Amino acid sequence: MAKEFKLTSARLAELEQELHYLKTTREQEVAEHLKEARSFGDLSENSEYDEAKNEQAQLYGRIAEVENILAHAVIIDDEDEEMSGLVGLGCTVKVRDLDSDETEVYCIVGSQEANPMELKISDDSPFGRAMLGKAAGSIVDVEAPVGTLRFEILSVERSN
Repeated sequence: MAKEFKLTSARLAELEQELHYLKTTREQEVAEHLKEARSFGDLSENSEYDEAKNEQAQLYGRIAEVENILAHAVIIDDEDEEMSGLVGLGCTVKVRDLDSDETEVYCIVGSQEANPMELKISDDSPFGRAMLGKAAGSIVDVEAPVGTLRFEILSVERSN
């Protein structure tokens, strides 16, 4: 069974736009680069040609990857979680670390959108899995490599 990719509608639109760009503009640029490199002569010793072929392979690899994601995408629409006040995909969660008393705000997203540097945490991560389905005021234990971390959920809001 193929893996499902959980995406917000905004991320789905970004991927569709990227695929269109890759299949039109970028593919033409790579074809031109390949044509130009081929004109340099002997292909067995032509580093420009090798580079252009690698660039073409990377392009087609990315096109295949994006098409696979789009073919198996599941759009996140968690208005039910928002109405109930429970943490779900696409929600912004404000938590307080009970050990350090620090607060942080995270957005719970699908694995394709995760970016810890932007505080976008995957629902597949230990933190994301622990938070799903919990409400504001809940104490949540997160199993991490450094041990069990304890958080209090201060608020749950729907991200836009």
